[in-house]
Amino acid sequence: MISVVGEALVDMIADGRVFTAHPGGSPANVAVGLARLGVPVALSTSIGDDLLGALLREHLAEVSLRTLDTAATSVAFASTDLDGVAAYDFRIGWDVDRVPAVEGATCLHTGSLAAALSPRAVEDAMRAARDAGRTVSYDPNIRPSLAGAVADERARVARQVALADVVKASAEDLAWLYPSVDPVFHSNEWLGRGPRLVVVTLGSRGAHAITANTRLTRPAPQVTAVDTVGAGDAFTAGLLCVLSRSGLLGPGADPSTLDLATALDFACTVAATTCTRAGADPPSLAELGTAVDALP
Repeated sequence: MISVVGEALVDMIADGRVFTAHPGGSPANVAVGLARLGVPVALSTSIGDDLLGALLREHLAEVSLRTLDTAATSVAFASTDLDGVAAYDFRIGWDVDRVPAVEGATCLHTGSLAAALSPRAVEDAMRAARDAGRTVSYDPNIRPSLAGAVADERARVARQVALADVVKASAEDLAWLYPSVDPVFHSNEWLGRGPRLVVVTLGSRGAHAITANTRLTRPAPQVTAVDTVGAGDAFTAGLLCVLSRSGLLGPGADPSTLDLATALDFACTVAATTCTRAGADPPSLAELGTAVDALP
């Protein structure tokens, strides 16, 4: 089982002057993506006892849900440009002091707003997971509208990267943190902090992965995108799915031995499929056609 820790929220996606509600939140998207790919998953999150919370609970019915807090359900207002790329404005209720471990989990995945708003609780959970032999997966998923000073965010992300075994970040994350450094180049610096595998997503250009011994870039399938909401989270779910099916999560596992070509191709396909529909709506295995044939 994979334990996912972080925010669940409702994306209010603009279409002219009208907003449509879609369940979202980066960690919640990853959890739903994993469930649809057949990976057992538990989500520890904060959901309010309100109408939007009811929408989220219905959406999250396919994952094992653990509610850490019942503040008002968080909302993200999203608008997309002509290329379908989303920009966000957040209304977040996330104030968690402690994240209990999930019994039987082989991996902890976290990051995003939860790691920025409650860094101590998230970092304690990451340390506890590593001490217990669980693989730790991390996605900084920087949200500039909620970020502090760049120097402070760099320091926080560096601490959290050092606690992870697998790091996935977008080129946009790295460009915001290190605007004068090539995103792929900076993945080398992160690898030196302790992770066994660092992956940088490059949008429509695919993804780049680096381990101590291997570097590989793979293209993304070309699709007609409706929007990019949840695409990075779908990629993360695909990557973790391949790690899980390869037996590379948990005590003694070494993510650096992953078949990178298989993992990147599959994760890119999962992300590209998500881009073909509105909102964070990751695909099931049955929707991925021949891409599933290459899985371990």
